[in-house]
Amino acid sequence: MNAEILSVGTELLLGNTTNTDARDISAALAELGINVYWHTVVGDNPARLAACVDIARSRADLIITTGGLGPTCDDLTKNVLAECFGRKLYFDEAEAESIRAWFRENRPGRPMTNNNEQQAWLPEGCTVFHNEWGTAPGCAFCEGGVTVCMLPGPPRECNAMLRACVMPYLAAKSDSHLYTHMFHVFGEGESAVEARLRDRMNRMTNPTLAPYCKDGEVMLRLTAKAGSRAEAEEMMAPAVEEIRRTLGDLIYAVDEADLERAVSRALHAQGKTLAAAESCTGGLLAKRITDVPGASQIFRGGVTVYTNDAKVILAGVEREVLARCGAVSREVAVALAEGVRARLGADLGVGVTGLAGPEGDGSGVPVGTAFVSLADGEHVYTRELHMNHARSVFRTCAVNHALDMVRRRLTGLPVERYGFPE
Repeated sequence: MNAEILSVGTELLLGNTTNTDARDISAALAELGINVYWHTVVGDNPARLAACVDIARSRADLIITTGGLGPTCDDLTKNVLAECFGRKLYFDEAEAESIRAWFRENRPGRPMTNNNEQQAWLPEGCTVFHNEWGTAPGCAFCEGGVTVCMLPGPPRECNAMLRACVMPYLAAKSDSHLYTHMFHVFGEGESAVEARLRDRMNRMTNPTLAPYCKDGEVMLRLTAKAGSRAEAEEMMAPAVEEIRRTLGDLIYAVDEADLERAVSRALHAQGKTLAAAESCTGGLLAKRITDVPGASQIFRGGVTVYTNDAKVILAGVEREVLARCGAVSREVAVALAEGVRARLGADLGVGVTGLAGPEGDGSGVPVGTAFVSLADGEHVYTRELHMNHARSVFRTCAVNHALDMVRRRLTGLPVERYGFPE
């Protein structure tokens, strides 16, 4: 199947609501081996919606709509889709009673207004998707070689019904699925990584390999379409081997969400603890580590040492070092790492200091400079960074470097090196 996702709602066009439904549906369809070729957004206007449906049915085997199934006068998706495909609407008494029961349970003492029964009108001959998470049922039907699935717009309802109802419905129509491995890469940009793998990418048809850029890191998605996981793994094995051989220790994880989870896993595995003293990153490293469940076992704590006084009081940086070297310096990063490690009793201490900009601070240090240090009680490792990024991206990249240094220290890799070896 080739699919089009048709998102209905004027609020999406106005920017009042972010269209997360289309993203989530695309990810789910990829699991089923269904290609999503188009995302379309249209307002709550029946004529424009009908025009979009006509275009979609001319080029897609599967149309999934979101939104427009509720009780208000602008909820017209079922009406328009039924008319476009020549189907009448019928009143589903079982769904109407479910809607009444929902109001009795969730709105006791408040009578249900009659317009809510509008949600129980459904296209004749459809498969009904009962809504266990709200009031508006979804539905599906096939007409003229096109499969149509309609889902409610609220993301909580849409996502739940997608997984519980739509995916099983569509899985029965497909004899293949997409299986993926996601390689997480830190140390080089998207263009450099792509250049090393370009020849293989150009040769591949199934499986396929594609790079994706995030702030400060790169992801490689390897995808195979196959009838089973075992078949897909066999197809992907040669590419997996080549990717690992080509990128080596730049790969920090496969099929894992992010650097902080990779670092947390390594800390747990070795029974080690971490502490952080952050200046320019403002506590972002501590935030990201503590986003991971189980952080209390491996993270001793963090201090945000944004001013010189804070660096002295909280991390024990000597005022003479600050006066002689400046706040944004290798020496101060080292002192932060050593100080926070000792004061919080951690196995590893990280110190981060830098100048995020956009304005300079009068010290002569270029905007975009950062120093990241890691102390382990015996050695201190430091990276000097020069990053031409917006303030928020600068902070994210500085934390990525700190986490990468911890990852490398725990796995016995060169800590100060990053990027491809010469």
